[in-house]
Parts: sequence; structure tokens; C-alpha cells
Amino acid sequence: MTPAWTTTEDLRAQVRRLWERGDLLRAAAVTDTDTDTQAAIWPLRLALKAPAAADLADRFEAVRDWVHQIAGTPPVRIEWRQWNHRVQGLQRLPAALWLDTLADALAFIGKTGEAQRFEALWRQTAETQPALQHWLRRRPIQALSLADRWQRLLAVVGWMQAHPRPGVYLRQVDAPGVDSKFIEAHRGVLAELLDLALDAAAVDDTAGGALQFGRRYGFRDKPVRIRFRLLDAALPSLPGCPAYAGSLPDITLDADSFAALSLPVAQVFITENETNFLAFPAVAGAMVVFGAGYGWDALAQAAWLHRCRLRYWGDIDTHGFAILDQLRLHFPAVESFLMDAQTLLAHRLHWGEESQPIRHDLPRLTAAEAAVYDDLRAHRHQSALRLEQERVGFGWWLAHLGSSPSPHG
Repeated sequence: MTPAWTTTEDLRAQVRRLWERGDLLRAAAVTDTDTDTQAAIWPLRLALKAPAAADLADRFEAVRDWVHQIAGTPPVRIEWRQWNHRVQGLQRLPAALWLDTLADALAFIGKTGEAQRFEALWRQTAETQPALQHWLRRRPIQALSLADRWQRLLAVVGWMQAHPRPGVYLRQVDAPGVDSKFIEAHRGVLAELLDLALDAAAVDDTAGGALQFGRRYGFRDKPVRIRFRLLDAALPSLPGCPAYAGSLPDITLDADSFAALSLPVAQVFITENETNFLAFPAVAGAMVVFGAGYGWDALAQAAWLHRCRLRYWGDIDTHGFAILDQLRLHFPAVESFLMDAQTLLAHRLHWGEESQPIRHDLPRLTAAEAAVYDDLRAHRHQSALRLEQERVGFGWWLAHLGSSPSPHG
């Protein structure tokens, strides 16, 4: 059996763990005023499992080879201990192993060059953005991986300090070597840097995560667009829209423009399926909106919708009811359309399977909706049942709509 004594590779593994935790790079960033911190690290004692007295008698050759290996491991410094063995006589064995300096530790694992690159990042940051040195200490390994982009990241931070909450698109950031794709690709690290470097007034703490980067730092986001069709040819056309010629126009507006509409619409349908949106028949005084899944913030800007009868048509599955539940956060009076038990049971031949059903309670469902939802999440009809809205028969749709297509539909 091979003795379980510390090997040279074991020693390197100990030092590599310090590297991987960032401890060695943090030590490289110690400033002249951090003498206490540096003194606490060096010299660094390495863990050692050495032969015992019995090994000198039982495995003398193995012990001798081990001592030779450890002694030939620069730059490790050995603290020796004398053994006066009754059989082998006076022997000298390692009692403790030390690395005296950071330079020794880096050389031992071949990281000298990388540490020098990190020190260059540290000096550069100290000169231009000293507030970010805290981030370098916390994430030194990540900083090293960004070494080739660090100058551009600092340029973005500097530009933002000069233009807090700029109210422009990312494309308009005019920093050296920086474009919108660079910022988008590095939103995570930039958010951490900007939080440290910017004044509190320049950061919207209510917005977080990569998707809300623009809002958090005062950039303009790409406008959310709302797509709709007017279902009544008698409704006034929007400026610039062509006259009706056999079909009702398909219109897309940004959320602000949609919110500013003033149309005599009494009823609004919202559907998640594009084909249903396009095939929706004409209904007097109505329009249909192509839904946006769980994202209803843009639609909620249109206060005029609260004056209308809203009817939501989604898939009959657990997620369809979850989307309806979320929509009622903004529009409590919204009704479901063709999401009832009768529609579900009438289309048994078209039942499919939902990939990842949900099971949590949905507090904003009506009693009838909750009964269907409970059947679905309890798998009472079949496992993971789903009836997609586009599989509802067109005749069933028209019958429950209470209208038939007009020549303009």
C-alpha cells in the first residue's frame, strides 16, 4: 500500500485552492497600508502528513525517497526535526513546510504572469476608478478573466459618471471601444461596477436583473409594441391607415402611442395565438389584441382599457390560467373567453399535453375558472392536460362569440 504522506502534488493542490478562491490575487492587491493583512498571510504554512517513527523501521527506503522528493521541491522551505531512531540512528525528517512569500507561492503553481496582469488591473483601477477596487478584491478571478475588456468596462463606468441617467439608448453611449453589443454582453458585471461607482440618485433600486439594466441606470429601452386589429369597420380609422378593403387592418403601435389612443371601443379581446388573432371575426365596437404572455405592464399603461369589456382567451392549461391570473393584477374585471369546462370537454379529440404544469394557487380566478384549473392541476381528466386555443372549433368560437363574420371580417 502506498503511504498516505504528503506529496509535491498535494502541496501544489493546496496552493491552487488558494488561487481558485482568489486569496493569492487578493494578496497581490495588498496596498502599502495593509501591512497587517500581508503579515497574516506570509509566511504560509502548508499542511503536512509526514512519516511516523514506526515508518523509519518498517519503510525506511520509502521514507528516504519521500524525504528526497520533498527536499527537492523549491521554493518550499523545510523546517526539519531530528529523530534518534533506535534502529536507523539519527535521522532528519520534515516537520513543517513553508512558502515565505507571495512570489514563491505564485511561482510554485505557475501563476506569476497572471498575478502580474491582475496587479496591472489593480493599478489602473486605483488611478481611474478607486471605488471599484472593492469589486476587484471580491472577484479577483473574474476580474482576471476580463483583463482584455477591463479598459472598456472602466470607460463605460466613466461615461456613466459623466452622464448619470442619460435617457438615451445604449447605442448612443460614446465611450472608446464600446458599442451597444458590448454593454449588453456585460450587463451583469457592469451592474455590479456601476452600483459601486455611481451616486445613489443615479440608480433605480426598484429595477434589478439583466432585463431591467436600462431602467436601473436610466437608459431608454426598446419600445414594447402592441399589435391589434379593429374588428368593426365602422370604427374610425387611425391616421395613415388604408381604407378597409376586404380585411380589417393589422396595426402595431408602441405602448405609449397605444395608451394615447382615443377610440370608441366597447369590447376588447386578448388572445395569445397569432392565427386566432388574424382570423378573429368582425364584432361591433370591438378590437382584438395579440397578447404578451405574462408581460402585461405595457398594456396596463392604456388606462382607457378600463372603460372597455375585456375578454382574455388563452390555452386551457395551467399556464393559461396563470396568465389570466396575472392579467387581473392590472385589469381586475377581465373575463375569460372559451376557457370553461364545456369548451374543454367538447374538444376531447384535440386534447394535448402541457410540458411543465404548475400547481400553485391562483387567487384571482373566478369560482368556475378555479374549478377547471383544479381539475387540470390534479390531473383529473388526464395527466398534464392541455387544450390549445387554436384547436377550438371555429363554429364553437362563433357561437360563443354571439356574432357571425361580416363582409368586412
